[in-house]
Amino acid sequence: MKRLPAEQVEVQVLRVEEAEVDEMWSFVGKKTNPRWLWHAIDHRSGQVLAYVLGTHQDTVFLKLKRLLEPFGITHFYTDDWGTYQRHLDSKRHHIGKQHTQKIERKHLTLRTRIKRLARKTICFSKTRQMHDIVIGLFINRYEFGVQV
Repeated sequence: MKRLPAEQVEVQVLRVEEAEVDEMWSFVGKKTNPRWLWHAIDHRSGQVLAYVLGTHQDTVFLKLKRLLEPFGITHFYTDDWGTYQRHLDSKRHHIGKQHTQKIERKHLTLRTRIKRLARKTICFSKTRQMHDIVIGLFINRYEFGVQV
């Protein structure tokens, strides 16, 4: 497969009306060293729109929110985590399980395919860098079709 130089790659950002947003816990080295995958999916198609790896703090969610701005999302569906209530407009934000089923299903799929995300496992990352690389490569390959 022939690869184009980055400056020749054309990217189209499609408009997305509704998105499901959630965070997913894992750890690096030991369970007292948590790492969070924050991601958003298109509510209709289930396609991953963007993701960020980091801590369980508002600043990491704000990075994800900035990545979602080009999509023009009009409605966000989340769980009851306070970060969402603090940083999403209440008129565009809906809290509840009934509209977050696709992203919760995505969590189960990721936990099944990436053993580092399983809650009880002997497979874990020893460094934050390796953890983020493994998860990022998987998401880029299977969600965005990026070949490395």
